[in-house]
Amino acid sequence: MISPDDEAAIEAQLGRAPRGIAGVGHRCPCGNPDVVTTRPRLENGTPFPTTFYLTCPKAASRIGTLEASGLMKEMQARLADDQELAAAYRGAHEAYLAAREAIGQVPEIEGISAGGMPDRVKCLHVLAGQSLAQGRGVNPLGDEVLDLLGEWWASGSCVSVDDGNGADAGVDAG
Repeated sequence: MISPDDEAAIEAQLGRAPRGIAGVGHRCPCGNPDVVTTRPRLENGTPFPTTFYLTCPKAASRIGTLEASGLMKEMQARLADDQELAAAYRGAHEAYLAAREAIGQVPEIEGISAGGMPDRVKCLHVLAGQSLAQGRGVNPLGDEVLDLLGEWWASGSCVSVDDGNGADAGVDAG
């Protein structure tokens, strides 16, 4: 279950109403959600493979800069050359699938995780989201992304949610 304050923060972060939220996957050090766990099937019936969805626009922006730098291509090359890294990345894929299946089974996306796993690197947002939600040590490339991000929350909130009475509800996202 997700609280109304969390839902309001996520809506402010995304700039739209959130869809298919199963829960908060991770909280920013400031206390707000920065990753949501989504159901594998949205309310309209659409299969949705992205179980760990990064919502914080500050983290997402920094990750976008990393993607533009060519980091994904470098990581992809390392997967081809480093069998230990490739095995750990395949393990991250399996952990992702297990987490999604614990929420619900959707035959159309069975065996498909996200972010290019297990053989490609195509979305650093997903890899970072998994590392935040499932913890460090699960996805080695997601952990590397988090290391490169630094403290995205340190410069202040990305959103502030009003409680409807003109007072801040104490919900700030990093």
